[in-house]
Amino acid sequence: MRTVIVAPEIPAEAKLKCADPVKLPDRDLTGGETVSFWGRDRAALRICETRRAAAVGASNVQ
Repeated sequence: MRTVIVAPEIPAEAKLKCADPVKLPDRDLTGGETVSFWGRDRAALRICETRRAAAVGASNVQ
């Protein structure tokens, strides 16, 4: 009998770099711009967390 350690395969999506926050212009933002930029950053954060969770899930497979 022999023991073989098999590393789990990490999903490709989980290896992608998380998006950088939106670059803000060097001026006061309008209310609409504030909401829009905030929304983009929040969406990117959720996508990144989904990928991270997939990587963690894949690495915990036994």
